Amino acid sequence: METVRRLGQHVSGKKPGLAHEAGLARTVSSEAKLADLGYEQGMLGFSFSIVTCWTALAGVLIVGITSGGPPVMVWSWIAISICSLFVAYSFAEMCSAYPIAGGQYSWVAILAPKSIARSMSYVTGWFMITGIVAMGATNNFIAANFVLGMVVLNNPGYVIERWHTVLLTYLIAMLAAASNLTLSRFFERLSTGILVWNVCSFFIVIITILATNENKQSASFVFTEFQNDTGFASGGMAVMIGLLQSFFGMCCYDAPTHMTEEMLNPSVEAPRVIVMSVYLGAITGFIFLVSAFFCTSDIESVAGTATGVPVLQIFADSTGNIGAATFLGSLIAVIVLVCANSLMAEGSRSLYAFARDHGLPFSKIISSVNKKRAVPVFAILLCTAAQMVLNSLYFASYEGFSTVISISTFSFYLSYGMPLLARLLNLKTHRLIAGTAYSLGKYGPWLNAAGLLFLFFAGIDFNFPQVGPVTADNMNYCSAAFGVIGTIAVVTWFGGARKRFTGPDVQTQGQSVQMAFEDQVMTSDNEVEKSRSVIGSEEEKKA
Repeated sequence: METVRRLGQHVSGKKPGLAHEAGLARTVSSEAKLADLGYEQGMLGFSFSIVTCWTALAGVLIVGITSGGPPVMVWSWIAISICSLFVAYSFAEMCSAYPIAGGQYSWVAILAPKSIARSMSYVTGWFMITGIVAMGATNNFIAANFVLGMVVLNNPGYVIERWHTVLLTYLIAMLAAASNLTLSRFFERLSTGILVWNVCSFFIVIITILATNENKQSASFVFTEFQNDTGFASGGMAVMIGLLQSFFGMCCYDAPTHMTEEMLNPSVEAPRVIVMSVYLGAITGFIFLVSAFFCTSDIESVAGTATGVPVLQIFADSTGNIGAATFLGSLIAVIVLVCANSLMAEGSRSLYAFARDHGLPFSKIISSVNKKRAVPVFAILLCTAAQMVLNSLYFASYEGFSTVISISTFSFYLSYGMPLLARLLNLKTHRLIAGTAYSLGKYGPWLNAAGLLFLFFAGIDFNFPQVGPVTADNMNYCSAAFGVIGTIAVVTWFGGARKRFTGPDVQTQGQSVQMAFEDQVMTSDNEVEKSRSVIGSEEEKKA
């Protein structure tokens, strides 16, 4: 029997809890194994639709163009991709041992020293859900910019107002919520389909702009010519700001961990998908950056494009045709819109898991699951409302919303670093994850340390101002937002959460993981009984 941890199975009339509370199992037949392979492809599509580095880079290309230019983005992308693998491999090992929807905060509760495990887990949970919700709002903003940018491309007289963008982000958030509420049973097919769409779109975009652009830049422009339009005299400051695009582009690869309770074989599937997502993202992101910069005819016109989306201007300049540029832009727009759906799923499952462990106010309501649709309805609605509130900041100013963009990645990276720190603070926990389906062996702690140093550096970088000279209007308020979130976590912890927050059920969870690991080498009940019969007959003959 193979243990299957599914969110929808939490509604069998029992109190909502961890997947093992449902006590459900499934026989693995050859057909089920084939279905499992298909589900892994679907989960890779789900994860890649969130990580999808090349489209994320396309959405924030303007940051790097003015901050160091092409060489900073290209070379930093290689370095950050390699460093991200340190974190991804560490996550894969932890997820293999503890495939829990809570992800980072659950691993902290399990691996940290006992004296600080619950409090450290609680703070991690707050930053994790903040990062996911803020990233959803950021993605809605990027999607809205793509749609409105294509409108400007086809109608140059149209002027984008901030309220146009905000209302469109509302629509995108509500559509993602509606999809999560009513179409969750089709997510596997959608995820597999968007994986194919993503890969095909990537090749179509790259081949088209390289084939049609007749004024390509030189190799020196792409790899060595430094640009500094940040307002800071220091080239080092420009480089630090230019790194932000790559940090943002290589993010969210923890997504599979929050969907483990809807996988057939999470201890094997999720770790593999985490690592594959980073490799795919790194390769496609590098090829996209190099291709886009070779096709950047005029960096000033691209940076100041009326569309607000530099990559759309690159498409228009390369093809010389508005229709073709719109077509290429629409390919990316579809991916970003589907990403909104995936981030809504990830965000709602994270809120559900954190509330299930009593980490949020009104936890009983938020962690409830609709029996008919097998989805956490209130968690989805809460995630939608939170995204819309964050998008509303753009009504005030772009600078105000830029803090949301910064805090989304900063919170992710902070939540990524906490389980790595927890393991290093308590190295004896190495034995708790050794020997699992995805074990790093003796190299695990070293990769944890390397990944933690990388995340620490990234966290510092996100607090630098991005435009000079620095004023109250263009100041980076990421550190202030960090202080607010940290204060909320501390106040709520001492205000009652320390009494009600349970964290994951470590002992039972470990038993579930061990059962799942042992089940990987089993086939079905019938085959086991058949084997026992054969052994019994042989023993009788020997007697």
